[in-house]
Formats: sequence, C-alpha cells, structure tokens
Amino acid sequence: MRFSIILMMVAERFKYRVTYRVTMYNEIPYYGLRAYALFFSRHGLKEEFSQSELDWIVGQSMKKKIFALLLKNGWIKKNSEKTYKCVNPEKILRGLLEFKIPEIIKESKKSYAFTGLSAVEIWSDYSYVQRGKEKSPYYIKVLKKDINYWKAFFGKYRVPVYVNKGSTIGEFVVLIPVTGIKGAEKDGFMIETLKETRKIAEGNDFYAYPLNYIKEKYGTIAS
Repeated sequence: MRFSIILMMVAERFKYRVTYRVTMYNEIPYYGLRAYALFFSRHGLKEEFSQSELDWIVGQSMKKKIFALLLKNGWIKKNSEKTYKCVNPEKILRGLLEFKIPEIIKESKKSYAFTGLSAVEIWSDYSYVQRGKEKSPYYIKVLKKDINYWKAFFGKYRVPVYVNKGSTIGEFVVLIPVTGIKGAEKDGFMIETLKETRKIAEGNDFYAYPLNYIKEKYGTIAS
C-alpha cells in the first residue's frame, strides 16, 4: 500500500503516547475572529498589544472573554505578563486541520471504544490508515446515556460530532450509541475487542490487508 507522508505522521501520533501538550488551533466564534482581525490589522506579527486596546469598545467582562478565547484556541500568545502578540494566520489555518482527537480523547471521563474503521486501524498497528487532512473520521462507541457529554466534550475543541453517520471536511467524530461497552486497551486507547474487530474486517474486502496483518500478528483465532 502507498501512504502519503501525512498519513504516516498520523500513525506515529496515534502509536506513541504524547507526553507534552501541543498548541491546538481551534475554530472560534465570530466575535473572536473580528477581535483577532483588529489586532492583526493594527499590529501584524511583531508588535505587542494589551487588553486595554478594547477598553473603549467592549465592557470589562467581554474583554476578558475575548482574550481568554483567543489565548485558549491559539490565535494569540502572551509576550509578557500584560502584553500579547498575534499568531501567524497561516499557522492557524493549517492548524485547524491538524489531528487532535488522538490526544484530547485521553482527557475524557466517560467510557468509550474506537470501533469500525478506527478499530481496524489501531489493531493493525496502522498498517491500514485511511485519513488525511481533507477527511479524518473517528468511529467511537459510547453509552447512550453519555451522548450529551461527548457532544459537549468534543464541542470544546470545535470538533464536529455526528451520531451514527455523518461527514465533513477535516477531522470529525461519529458516535455509535450503545447500551454497554466491551473493549480492550491498546496504545493508550480503548478499542473494540480484537475478536469483534476481526469480524468487522472479515466483512469487508477493502480490509483484506489489515486483516492479514492482524492474523499474522495475533494468530488465526483472535480473541
């Protein structure tokens, strides 16, 4: 199989536990976008600015909200205790399509298990990776009672979430609601059991390569 460099990078990011927190660039509401546009148009990338720039435009609480939003989502950075600088918009735009889910899901407090294509991907040690910046789906089993939790959890990072089916540009999650979850741990993630993952792979000729990999690694009977 031929894989692009970006797909190999995804596999490596999935495979090895991230031991540091990287900057995440997330989508922001319109009011934050307008504030960033104001700062960037006035100061570019080199000049610093302070929160006082918004004193005559918005109230104190809104001013704090705007700066907290821009900082949290990676659109501005602190230059000193009271000053800031704009982050390069090219870096932000590219960052909006970076793969975040393998890192952020480890912060979740509810039960889950990667399933379907995602389970095949992980159990086969990423010998099968069908994702890129233009489309990067993750299929995840969650408890029905936790649906609202997961929508809010991924919503914090502006990750699009669908239930049972859906698709969009870039990274997104498809939640599969179930009444119970039986999974196994691999590479720091909870995944559909190896036995169930094999059934999924055996039911689709497209997964012939990862299925053979799984059989060779784990034996004829995968449990």
